Amino acid sequence: MATCFANIVVGTYVEIKRSDGRIHQAMVTSLNEDNESVTVEWIENGDTKGKEIDLESIFALNPDEKIAPSPETPPPPTTTCVKVNKIAKNRRTIAPVKNDAPSRDNRAIPTRARPLQPQQPEPAPPPPSQQPTQQTQAQTQQQQQNESSHHPISRKESGQLSRRKSNCVLEVEKLQEKRERRRFQQQELRVKRAQEVDTTIPNYEIMYMIRDFRASLDYRPLTTADLIEEHRICVCVRKRPLNKKELSMKDLDVITIPSKNVVMVHEPKQKVDLTRYLENQTFRFDYAFDDSTANEMVYKFTARPLVETIFERGMATCFAYGQTGSGKTHTMGGDFSGKNQDCSKGIYALAARDVFLMLKKPNYKKLDLQVYATFFEIYSGKVFDLLNRKAKLRVLEDGKQQVQVVGLQEKEVKCTEDVLKLIEVGNSCRTSGQTSANAHSSRSHAVFQIILRRKGKMHGKFSLIDLAGNERGADTSSADRQTRLEGAEINKSLLALKECIRALGRNQPHTPFRASKLTQVLRDSFIGENSRTCMIATISPGMTSCENTLNTLRYANRVKELTVDPNLVMEGGRPNIHAVNQLDLLDEDWLSISPQRDDLKLLCEQNEEEVSPQLFTFHEAVSQLVEMEEQVLEDHKAVFQESIRWLEDERVLIQMTEEVDYDVESYATQLEQILDQKIEILTELRDKVKSFRSALQQEEQASKQISPKKPRGL
Repeated sequence: MATCFANIVVGTYVEIKRSDGRIHQAMVTSLNEDNESVTVEWIENGDTKGKEIDLESIFALNPDEKIAPSPETPPPPTTTCVKVNKIAKNRRTIAPVKNDAPSRDNRAIPTRARPLQPQQPEPAPPPPSQQPTQQTQAQTQQQQQNESSHHPISRKESGQLSRRKSNCVLEVEKLQEKRERRRFQQQELRVKRAQEVDTTIPNYEIMYMIRDFRASLDYRPLTTADLIEEHRICVCVRKRPLNKKELSMKDLDVITIPSKNVVMVHEPKQKVDLTRYLENQTFRFDYAFDDSTANEMVYKFTARPLVETIFERGMATCFAYGQTGSGKTHTMGGDFSGKNQDCSKGIYALAARDVFLMLKKPNYKKLDLQVYATFFEIYSGKVFDLLNRKAKLRVLEDGKQQVQVVGLQEKEVKCTEDVLKLIEVGNSCRTSGQTSANAHSSRSHAVFQIILRRKGKMHGKFSLIDLAGNERGADTSSADRQTRLEGAEINKSLLALKECIRALGRNQPHTPFRASKLTQVLRDSFIGENSRTCMIATISPGMTSCENTLNTLRYANRVKELTVDPNLVMEGGRPNIHAVNQLDLLDEDWLSISPQRDDLKLLCEQNEEEVSPQLFTFHEAVSQLVEMEEQVLEDHKAVFQESIRWLEDERVLIQMTEEVDYDVESYATQLEQILDQKIEILTELRDKVKSFRSALQQEEQASKQISPKKPRGL
C-alpha cells in the first residue's frame, strides 16, 4: 500500500468519480493530512473545476498501474507527502467507494496565473535491451543527481519509480489512442448520415424514426399459401402505394403492415418542448394487404369466399370503405390509367367470372339458374339507375315488408364480357366531382348486384358496393346546402351500415336498416342465417392523410366489435327507442310522416360518442327534408297529370258553349266541379310546399347549431 501511495504526489493524474456517476482523470493539487483526502482539479468547458476526495475513493479507482504521473516534471516531495505516505502504510484495508461519499464537486477554484492543463506525455524510454547514447546517459545521470539532491529516496527506488511512471504513460497513451479512434469513427458516421439525409424532405426526422422502428420488426406478410378462413363478417385492410402527388410533395409513408393481419400507424406527435416523436398505433383485422398486393389476391381472400354463398340461396355483401383517393374504386372497379379504367381487374368482374364458372359445375348446372345484374347509385338520399340513363327510383316496402327499388332494371348477362359492358356504362354516368385528394372523386355509393334467379324467383344475390369517401361525411356545416345534404347522407349511411353489420354479427332481431337509403336497399343482406358480409377498408399511406386513415381503421375496428350492451336491448330484443333523454324533446310530428325516425333515433343513441344532440337534430331535419321533397315531387307530378285531364275537360266544355242553344246550367255546374277539384288539389299542394319550405329553414338553422363530437370512425 505504501508503494502504491508513493505515486500520489502533487501533479499526479488519477481517475475520479463525479457525483453524477461520470469517471474521468484529474490532477492532484494538494494533499490533506487532517481528513485523509486529496484535492484534485480538471478543465471542463474551458473552466477550471475541482473537488476534495477521500483516500479510500482514490485507491478504489486507482490501482498502481492506473495512477499516471504529471506530464511535467513533478515538484519535490514535501513533508506532507511523507506524512501521507505514513498514513497509507498504517492503513490495513481500503473500504469500497460509496456513492454518497461527501464531496465538494464543482466548487469554485481560484484562477491561477498559469492554469493547469494536461499536456501530451513524453514518449516512453527505450527498453533496457537497447543501449542509450552517451548523451542520453549523461542526461539521465544529471537528472538522477538532481533528484537525489532534493528527494530523500535512494537511487534504486528512483529507478523503480521511473519505470512505473513509464508504464502508466504507456497506458494513458493507449487510452488516448482509443479515444481518438472512437471520435474519428463517430465523425465518419455523422458525415455518412449527413450525406444520406435529404434536407429537401420536410419531415426527415420522422422518416428516420420510422425507418429505425421498421428495422426492429419481424415481417411475415400475407401470401397466397395462407389458408382462407371462413367468417360471417370479414374485415380486412388494404394499403395503397404513395401516388404521384404524394411523391412529388415528398410525403412520408406512415403505414406498416408487418404481418398478415396487423396494421401499424406511425402517427407523428410533438411534446410541449417541441420534441417530435412517434405514437405507433396497432390494429388487428382478419387480413391486411400491403401496397404490393394485386387486386386478384385481395379478391381471393375477401369476395371469392362469398360467391358460393349466393349459390346456396344466400345473400352476400362486399363493400370498400375509406377516404377519397384511398383506392376504393380501384379495388372494386379495376385499374385506372389516367381517366380510363380497366374493369376486367376489379372485384366486380372477378366475382362475375367466378359466378359463370360455378354455373358450369354439375351440382349447380342442374338448377338452371339465370344471371342478372343491376347497377345503381345512392346520392344525397336518392337512388338513380346507372343502367337506365340515370333514372330516379323510389325505394318502398311492400305488404310483406320487403324493400323494393321501384323501376330498377335488371339486365340479363350470359358471360363476363356482358358484365364488363354494364360496368363501363354505369361508371361513365356515376356522380363524381373534384376534391383535394382526387381529381375524379366519387360522391355517391355505387351498388353493383349479381342476382341469381330460378324460374323467375330470387335464388341468391351478391351486392358489391363502392362507398363514397368517408371524409365527406364530416362536412355537415357547410354554407352550401347541397354539400351539407351530401355529407349528412354519407355520414348517416355509414353509421347505419356499421350498426346493421354489428346487428348481423350479434344476431339481433331488429336491424336499423330504415335509417338510410343505403341500408334500406341492402336490407335482405342483413337478415337471414345465410348472410355474409366482407368489408375492405382502403387506407392512404401518406402522413398528410394520417387523421383520415386512423378514422377509417377505427371504423373498421368497430364494425367487428360484437360486444352486446344490455342497456340498448329490451326484453324480447326490440331496442328501447322510447327511453327518456334529450332526443325525446325533439319534434314528434315527423313520426307520423316517416317510420324512419325510430331507426334514426336508435342509430344516434347507439353512437352517442360520435353524434351530439345537435347533430342528431340536423340529421333528423335532413331526413325529414328528403322525405318531404319526395312527397312534394310526387304530388306535383300528379297535379301535372291531372291538369292535362282538366285541360281536356275544359276544352270540351268550351266547345259546348259554341252551340246556339247550349245548356247554360250544365255548363256552369261542370265548370264549378272542375274549379273545385283544381282548388282542392292545388291548395293541398300549396300547403305541402309551404311545409317543405319550412323544413328547408329548419335544416339551415339546425346546420348552424352543430357541435359534433370527435368522430371515432368517420
